[in-house]
Amino acid sequence: MPFRPEPTIPHGQAARTAIVYCNLGTPDEATAPALRRYLAEFLADPRVVEIPRLLWLPILHGIILRTRPAKSAAKYASIWTPEGSPLKVWTEKQATLLRGYLGERGHQVTVRHAMRYGNPSIAAVLDELKAEGVTRVLVLPAYPQYSGTTTASVIDAVTAWSRDVRHLPEFRFVNRYHDDPGYIQALARRVRAHWMAQGGPGEHLVMSFHGVPERTLHLGDPYHCECRVTARLLAEQLGLPAERYTLTFQSRFGKAKWLEPYTEPTLVAMAKRGVKSVDLLCPGFTSDCLETLEEINMEAREAFLHAGGERFEYIPCVNDTPEWIRALTDLAERHLQGWPTKHANNPMALQASRERALALGAKQ
Repeated sequence: MPFRPEPTIPHGQAARTAIVYCNLGTPDEATAPALRRYLAEFLADPRVVEIPRLLWLPILHGIILRTRPAKSAAKYASIWTPEGSPLKVWTEKQATLLRGYLGERGHQVTVRHAMRYGNPSIAAVLDELKAEGVTRVLVLPAYPQYSGTTTASVIDAVTAWSRDVRHLPEFRFVNRYHDDPGYIQALARRVRAHWMAQGGPGEHLVMSFHGVPERTLHLGDPYHCECRVTARLLAEQLGLPAERYTLTFQSRFGKAKWLEPYTEPTLVAMAKRGVKSVDLLCPGFTSDCLETLEEINMEAREAFLHAGGERFEYIPCVNDTPEWIRALTDLAERHLQGWPTKHANNPMALQASRERALALGAKQ
C-alpha cells in the first residue's frame, strides 16, 4: 500500500497536542442532493446498519436514497438557521469554548471539531493537524454513552485514515462519560433552569435517548445500560422518585425491534391515561439537532397534545452552557494527563511557575 507523502516538519520541533471533538454530522444544506450525499455515507456505515452489504446496499441505493432525501430535506429545512445546521453551529461553539477554557487553565492545545459523516470529515481534520506538526491527538466524541454505532465508528474513521499514513501521531480516545459527575450536573442544571423559567416542573419528566436495534444489546453493546445509568443519576441529582420520570428511546428506523419503550408511543399513552403536562429532555445529545428540534419538539409534541396532553415542554440540550463546557474541559484535562501541554513559553504556565517558586521560597 502506498503511503501519502509526509509533510516537511523541522527536526527538533516541540511536540504539539490537539483535541478532535467529533460529532455525528449533518448535511451541508437542507436540500435533497445534500441529504442524498449525507445519507449515502451515513447509512453505508456497517456500524450503523448491520445488514450484510450484498443485501443492504441495493436497498440503500435502489430505494432509500431515491425516496428519503427529499423528506429529510424538508425536516432539516424546518430547523435550519442562517448559520447552518444547529448541530454544526453548536459543535463549532463547543470546540471553540473548549479551546478557550483549556487556554485559561494554561494548556496549549489545538482544538478542532470534526464530523463522522459530512464536513469537516475526521480524515480532513487529521490531515490538517498533521500538516501543522501535531504529534499527539485526543479524540473526544460528543457521545456520552458508548455504542458501536457511534463511538466505535469514530474510532473506525481514525483507523481508516491511519492506514495510509507513515508517521502516525500518538492517539488517545475517550470512549464514554455517561456517569461523569460534571456531565450529570450540567444536565441537572439545565433541567432546573428550565423549571425555574417555566414556573415549576410538569407532572412527569421523560428522558429520551437515541434508539438502536435491540439485537445490539444482546450482542454485547453497553449503550442501553449506560443510558439507564445516566437517567438514574440525573433523577437522583434532581431528587425525582422513580414514578416521576421515564426513560425512552427515539429515532427508530426500519422494521426491526429497537430498544424500548419508544418515545412517541409512550407520550401518547401518558396523555391517554390522564397525564396533562410533561417535560422532555434528550440527555444523550450534547447539541440540539434534527432529532431533538424536529422529531421531539415538533413531532412528539404534536402527538402528545393530539392525544389529550395539555402542556409539552422541551428542555434544550446542554449546548454551550457554562456548566457543560466546564465539564467537557475537566474531561479533556483528565485524558490529557501525561502529555506536556503546559509548555514553558506559555504565559499562564510561566505565571504559575513563578507563583510556585515564590511559595517554595517562603517555606524555606
